[in-house]
Amino acid sequence: MEEMKKTVAANIAELRKCNRMTQAELADKLCYSDKAISKWERGESIPDVFTLKQVADLFSVTVDYLLTSHEGEKITLSDAAKSKKRNHLIISLMSSGLVWLIATILYVILDVVPVDISRHWMVFIYAVPVTLIVVLVFNSVWGKRRFNYLIISLLMWSVLLSLCLQLFIVYPVYDIWLISAVGIPGQIIICLWSGLKVVKTFAAGLVKKDKNRTE
Repeated sequence: MEEMKKTVAANIAELRKCNRMTQAELADKLCYSDKAISKWERGESIPDVFTLKQVADLFSVTVDYLLTSHEGEKITLSDAAKSKKRNHLIISLMSSGLVWLIATILYVILDVVPVDISRHWMVFIYAVPVTLIVVLVFNSVWGKRRFNYLIISLLMWSVLLSLCLQLFIVYPVYDIWLISAVGIPGQIIICLWSGLKVVKTFAAGLVKKDKNRTE
């Protein structure tokens, strides 16, 4: 059993490092605490079968791979893992491109229809925060969540600047741009939020931790 713990510990650690993932990021994806990941990688405990399947699926390997020693072998990203990352990137880019396609179609329609709509080029300005929302969603699902704080910051500033520009067109008063000052406390809140450490745990994770305490 001890040998099995060491084997699984080494494989999880190597796969995590190969995928350039921190213990906290792996914990977040598995809904465990980073302390639990640390215990697995030190060989102090072993994940249950359900969690092993989650880890295997996350790194595009089999459960048998996790249970087999690969000492002396260099673990690299598998073709399946590379394809999955590439597909995620392509889907994200296509979704972002779709936002700009819709914006272009709206611009053309507003430019062609016999209706007096000025400043219809603003559809491209508002396409920026919409694109950031799309990026935020996909990064939350597939990417590294620590980048979410940067994306949220960009989203906040793009919305504020778009609003200021829209109001400035209607009311050409330079004081309108003071609205963007709202972003300063907003940015401070985001920075403080990024410093919070949120631990998410499934019921299975709680049971596992309780079991480890009793062992």
